[in-house]
Amino acid sequence: MSDEGNPIDSLGPALTRIAEALERLSPSKPASAPMDSADAFIWSSEDDRLEAVVQVNRVDLELLKGIERQRDALMQNTTRFAAGLPANNALLWGARGMGKSSLVKAVHAMVNRDRRAERQPALALVEIHREDIPSLPRLLAALREQERRFILFCDDLSFDDADTSYKSLKAVLEGGIEGRPENVIFYATSNRRHLMPRDMIENERSTAIHASEAVEEKVSLSDRFGLWLGFHNCDQDTFLSMIRGYAERYGLELAEDRLAAEANEWSITRGGRSGRVAWQFVQDLAGRLGRRLD
Repeated sequence: MSDEGNPIDSLGPALTRIAEALERLSPSKPASAPMDSADAFIWSSEDDRLEAVVQVNRVDLELLKGIERQRDALMQNTTRFAAGLPANNALLWGARGMGKSSLVKAVHAMVNRDRRAERQPALALVEIHREDIPSLPRLLAALREQERRFILFCDDLSFDDADTSYKSLKAVLEGGIEGRPENVIFYATSNRRHLMPRDMIENERSTAIHASEAVEEKVSLSDRFGLWLGFHNCDQDTFLSMIRGYAERYGLELAEDRLAAEANEWSITRGGRSGRVAWQFVQDLAGRLGRRLD
């Protein structure tokens, strides 16, 4: 019998070195940013982590014109939530470019300004992209463990044919066993009031055995939002009020009649009036006047 040891035993050090080399080659999963590192985060569903946003791209609340009723309602709802009082999920729906997402970010900033003045904890804004909705339960599980309160924000939320992820969103918002965490509220913007295209709902009505039940399944998602805020196209006076507000804020000096004439001409070339069109005109005007929008 040979005195040599078991050949398999001699492979141990070599296998260890191979495993260590593979571990060095494989990228480690990045950790989420600390919850106190910022007031805004973006959810990355690929590696289940929160990325801190140092500077949020937003417009000051006082510059949002023509949506005073929506502003007041969302401000009150958010203030109650921040104070630990009952508050509703909110759906901001309607015309494009009328400040739906801008209002969410501006209200978040204003509420935090007031809370810091009162030496109260600030709200965190967490954005989840539409395509990451299926990962929403994992995100909520992570947020549920935190002491901080969160506004979960999804911009341009809508669903098309064969998209069943809306069912998981319904369960998360209200219908699941766990439901929405007490420290999380959900705000979404959409061009559609029921988050589904009309032809999708009508198709369900015409082909289903129980048409009313099929339609109810589609439209009941929006019922999970206790606060509905509608946004509509603005008239000329509101549009010019937006322009004047921006011009005054950024020191864009131009005669009133010329400012109005150029703004109206700009809106005609864009085919309509909205807050987005007003901001695009102001950017063009500032560039022509050699002014920065800081």
